Amino acid sequence: GKAYVRDKVCQEFQALGKEDFRSLTIIANSRKFSNATFEEISHLVHEIVSLAETCCVEGADPSCYDAGSSALSAKSCGGGSPFPAHPGTAGCCAQEGLEQKLCLAALRHPPQQLPRYLQPSNEELCQAFKKDPKDFADRFLHEYASSYGQAPLPVLLGSTRTFLSMVSTCCISPAPTSCFLKEKLERKTLSLLTLLSNRVCSRFTAYGKEKVTFSYLTSLAQKMPGASFEDLFPLAEDAAEVFSQCCDSVAEDCMQKKLSEHTAKACGALLARDERFADCCNGKNLVQSYFCILALPPAPAPILPEAQKPTNEQLCGEEGARHAKRYLFELARRHTAVPDAFLGKLYDASEKVRVECCSAKDASACLDSKRQQMGEELPPFLEKANQLCGQYTKLNFLDFKKRLRESLMQTMPKASPELLGQLVEQRADFASTCCPPNSPPLYCASKVKPWAPTAPCRAGGQPLR
Repeated sequence: GKAYVRDKVCQEFQALGKEDFRSLTIIANSRKFSNATFEEISHLVHEIVSLAETCCVEGADPSCYDAGSSALSAKSCGGGSPFPAHPGTAGCCAQEGLEQKLCLAALRHPPQQLPRYLQPSNEELCQAFKKDPKDFADRFLHEYASSYGQAPLPVLLGSTRTFLSMVSTCCISPAPTSCFLKEKLERKTLSLLTLLSNRVCSRFTAYGKEKVTFSYLTSLAQKMPGASFEDLFPLAEDAAEVFSQCCDSVAEDCMQKKLSEHTAKACGALLARDERFADCCNGKNLVQSYFCILALPPAPAPILPEAQKPTNEQLCGEEGARHAKRYLFELARRHTAVPDAFLGKLYDASEKVRVECCSAKDASACLDSKRQQMGEELPPFLEKANQLCGQYTKLNFLDFKKRLRESLMQTMPKASPELLGQLVEQRADFASTCCPPNSPPLYCASKVKPWAPTAPCRAGGQPLR
């Protein structure tokens, strides 16, 4: 434990030098404590850097680092600690010695659901940079890393490094506007990669490998409902494998390399079958092609015969999970506007039913009763979600809100104008955040009740009617 941590920190400090080590420490701790203030992160970074500076020099006493990190733990556990607050701190502080340190080191805030970072104008950037270059860089690293904290560390490092280099170059350039234009074009792939990998890794962390495979599969099915399960399932498995290998990887170009390879496979398989995919795959840059595919809105649903339900034997057999995924895939391609958050709840419910019923004494009776309830309650559940997001995708936002108000007035004729206004705002907010293909998974899942026979679904706290 102790020696490993000390060696790792000292190796980084010696390899990077003080300033780069400091930048890395700001990024790593802003990712870890995404809700902390800049001041809290600054206190923590200052302590870590001075500990490394004192104890990683040649000839330093081996006990130096241990004593320093113990003092740091004591400060975290003391009253009025200046470090990031965390509800788990008290539990860690009840432990002692190495256990306490390891427990404190493992604390993290949940990631931000919606990135807060908004890039200021070129003029504002240069104004802040010229006023205090060091403070500007530190604040940028903190804001950017806490907003895109799910992106792999090497991607964040590359993206922040090129951004700060662009600002320091262009703010002293005689022609700043053309300088910014040129530099932004050059770092377009890297900034897209940061945005994309933050999104896909947020989903991977929230869902895990199996559910992310399903989420990716249904997303492709809704963009290309004419494709079969056999066409799309291998691509979904491939994408989930990329995320599992690269989201936590510290390898320099894991995400860019593997995501580009995956995009080349997807383009190779789908380009000839769909005009929109062909347009996305047309460019030379695979990261931009992937971004284009991810942002495609759902296609109109084709008219297909009713989806074939899996038999009880199939659901409880070795390939049960795959049969369940196939059936939900068939539902998704018939209801192309149903958003990921709703399909995710169906996936959770189907897995729960499979686990419960397949281990029951009478698996068939259990599955048959669930099947009957699902037959009655699933169609309206899908229809409501499909209608809400279908209208959101087709109409402009003002017409969408007008349509919402009209349908609510029909279903709730006695509601006061205030209540109607409130409900329209809640649903419009849900739709604008959760209907698009790149919706934040945990935030949207929290707005939809778990689907189970007899449980209504809700958006913004109100049942969807």
